[in-house]
Amino acid sequence: MARIPYADTAHPDHVEAAGAIRASRKKIGHLHRMLLHAPPIAAGWIGMFDAIRWKSTLPGRLRELVICRIAAINGASYEWEAHAPIALAEGATQAQLDALKDWQASDAFDATDRAALAYCDAMTKQVHVPDDVAHAVREIFPPRQLVELTATIAGYNCVSRVLEALEINGADVLPPDA
Repeated sequence: MARIPYADTAHPDHVEAAGAIRASRKKIGHLHRMLLHAPPIAAGWIGMFDAIRWKSTLPGRLRELVICRIAAINGASYEWEAHAPIALAEGATQAQLDALKDWQASDAFDATDRAALAYCDAMTKQVHVPDDVAHAVREIFPPRQLVELTATIAGYNCVSRVLEALEINGADVLPPDA
């Protein structure tokens, strides 16, 4: 059970942000119901993550592999459960998802995947990216995609931290959506 109750979408302070979430996501799930307690943050969150998810030029498969790697590192099961099916739909294989916890020992990933996953690991575990890891992604990704990859990793680390700090659980029963 989450650490605080999920927000009421019908509360007058939440209606506008709830509308923005519905317009983007069609439904208001657990994470967004929690974020509604802070309507400006909920609305800004949707704008940022819509850009990361749907306005980025990164291949969807790579984006979702990185998101799932973050979920694996951070022990964020809600994030994993939400993004593993998306990763498969975007072209990742079940073998790749199964290998993400120890991706370095797996031959399921190509050179681009490996560079992105190493960058993800460095950003997630160390914050400061070693020069050799930064050089490897810089050699593969043009500046726009490198910024998109960086924002994706940073953003989804934020998602993990919000989910885990507030103990948001996809099995929690949500109040009816107004």
